[in-house]
Amino acid sequence: MSDLLFLAALGALPKHGLSRLIGAATRAALPGPVLRAAVRAFAGRYGVDLSESPPLESYRTFGQFFARPLLPGRRPIAPGERVVVSPVDAVVSACGLATEGRLIQAKGMDYRAEALLADAPLARRLTGGAWATLYLSPRDYHRIHFPLGGRVTGWRYVPGTLWPVNPASVRSVPGLFARNERLVTVLETPLGACAVVSVGATVVGRVRAAWDPEVPLTNLRGAAAARHDYASPVPVEKGAELGAFEMGSTVILLFEPGRVALAPAVAPGARLRVGEPIGGPPA
Repeated sequence: MSDLLFLAALGALPKHGLSRLIGAATRAALPGPVLRAAVRAFAGRYGVDLSESPPLESYRTFGQFFARPLLPGRRPIAPGERVVVSPVDAVVSACGLATEGRLIQAKGMDYRAEALLADAPLARRLTGGAWATLYLSPRDYHRIHFPLGGRVTGWRYVPGTLWPVNPASVRSVPGLFARNERLVTVLETPLGACAVVSVGATVVGRVRAAWDPEVPLTNLRGAAAARHDYASPVPVEKGAELGAFEMGSTVILLFEPGRVALAPAVAPGARLRVGEPIGGPPA
């Protein structure tokens, strides 16, 4: 009942407007002592490891801190062009095979890859392949990295709602990830096709891409669905930065069938860090 009351209250809120308002506040410059106090309070509340990132004096806004970089060497990338690495610091929410194009959201609730990707041919290509849903909590490093090297062949921007992606919402909102605002990055890799889906959420409406400055920011007023396929795909290295959440959310990985097997350690509840090996070719 508490989940339903929480969602009923949230449903009445203007989630896009609220997210834009809070986003604007996080991008506002603050006096150094005020910002450092706010960051220390946030880090204490959520258990953020401040030793991994540049000193607090490096930031002028809370948003810069939230999408902070890491100090060099803090996330070594597992070698091997056919070794899949975690693109984010996160907890595995769910994972499996996209049998008949379906992905599990929560017990007794699933959704279709086609709805998530907004691209029927891509969904057909990934049907039956491995997938994993990775949840970033407020404590986590919020930049996203490429799980494999290869080429970015295109992207899909899908406007949508901005429900939270916390456990209460995941258990209660049907098709949550296919309803929320999201950016789909499409890759060709040594292990076939891969989609990296960056899902927005309440107070997390904005996702920015790093590989191409022309990719639109998400959660902009009046934004319409968009897609782009590159005439000359963009080469990328495994572990290079793909983008960042301006506040935290969820990343969903999907792979071509028969090309990737997730490691046994990739299971619901497992904590992952950027660069750790999470899969490779089936044995």
